[in-house]
Amino acid sequence: MAARKNGRRTCETGEPMEADSRDAASEGSTQVYLPGRGPPLREGEELVMDEEAYVLYHRAQTGAPCLSFDIVRDHLGDNRTELPLTLYLCAGTQAESAQNNRLMMLRMHNLHGTKHTTPEDSDEEEEEDEEDEEERKPQLELAMVPHYGGINRVRVSWLGEEPVAGVWSEKGQVELFALRRLLQVVDDPQALATFLRDEQARVKPIFAFAGHMGEGFALDWSPRVPGRLLTGDCQKNIHLWTPTDGGSWHVDQRPFAGHTHSVEDLQWSPTEDTVFASCSADASIRIWDIRAAPSKACMLTTTAAHDGDVNVINWSRREPFLLSGGDDGALKVWDLRQFKSGSPVATFKQHVAPVTSVEWHPQDSGVFAASGADNQITQWDLAVERDPEAGDLETDPGLADLPQQLLFVHQGETDLKELHWHPQCPGVLVSTALSGFTVFRTISV
Repeated sequence: MAARKNGRRTCETGEPMEADSRDAASEGSTQVYLPGRGPPLREGEELVMDEEAYVLYHRAQTGAPCLSFDIVRDHLGDNRTELPLTLYLCAGTQAESAQNNRLMMLRMHNLHGTKHTTPEDSDEEEEEDEEDEEERKPQLELAMVPHYGGINRVRVSWLGEEPVAGVWSEKGQVELFALRRLLQVVDDPQALATFLRDEQARVKPIFAFAGHMGEGFALDWSPRVPGRLLTGDCQKNIHLWTPTDGGSWHVDQRPFAGHTHSVEDLQWSPTEDTVFASCSADASIRIWDIRAAPSKACMLTTTAAHDGDVNVINWSRREPFLLSGGDDGALKVWDLRQFKSGSPVATFKQHVAPVTSVEWHPQDSGVFAASGADNQITQWDLAVERDPEAGDLETDPGLADLPQQLLFVHQGETDLKELHWHPQCPGVLVSTALSGFTVFRTISV
């Protein structure tokens, strides 16, 4: 959340029920700010971050903005909470000219937690802090390979010992890139210099498919069958990729038939090898089974899942729930055991512009995050119920009607596109926007 502070806005981003909502006209006071609720930003006001709401907060830029990225699982261990953190991302740029695009491997490391200073801090402590500051600087290593055309979506899967990126190009083809070499060189400065000088221009896709005959965005690797892939395009077609013995892929030329407009997102079932979900600009969400012929594989359909385009879906790894976000700004939770009913089990309307990304927390079954074109990232917990004895929200009319499951609102980004929870670092979220990458963990999750 954000709070107004005498002409500046603190991007307070704390739990809504603990937000300070005093009169903004008084000296040094703050007032909670949320898009679409209460008075709009006034001229000269800006968002200023409240560091006490964050355990971790870092930003990075890579030149041209990235529409999509994926977190690359690493060998540093699971359930990592000790700081500083190291993480690896694979991302693709959307540069102004086609030839200036890059597929990138990022290594972000030395990511320390936020430092909270108090008025009581002594001069001696401040001097120590300055010396410490240099050691705490976050670091970024970047291995890039040229890519002709903007990259609409990137998804990474480990196939044996090789991480492979599926890349949807605005030029209308889907390419697969082997990432092992890029992952190696971002760990070794000398190898990285050699790679950038001698090797990067020679990196080519290990496989490419141009049969979609147009661009697309939807792409998902199977979490259960290594190498199995789905891709969907803006002309309503979905194709199944099957790995072959020779290290290549067979792409079924027969598209899955059902949607009437652009396929926006695809998600394999985490529990069944042959089942996947899709969403579309035709406002529907569909469940498919690849054991049937592509023309007959659609098993379940909710035709009016949202009021307009359904932009994104995410299938929970822990519960039979599908999460969706649409152009209507709504977030909906679908119980797949009741999907035939056509009604979600929960609907949340906090975003005031199209939802651009949704994802369930990998460890906590009731928690999810969403990003929107309103420059908000929201964190939610289905298990939360408001304490009836807590009267904090009633002090600010703008907060009284907040959904009780809303944990946290993060702001300060420009043109948010995608977010992912880190699967090995609990509570850590990474987002990409026109303003760059943000890595953070809040006090709420």
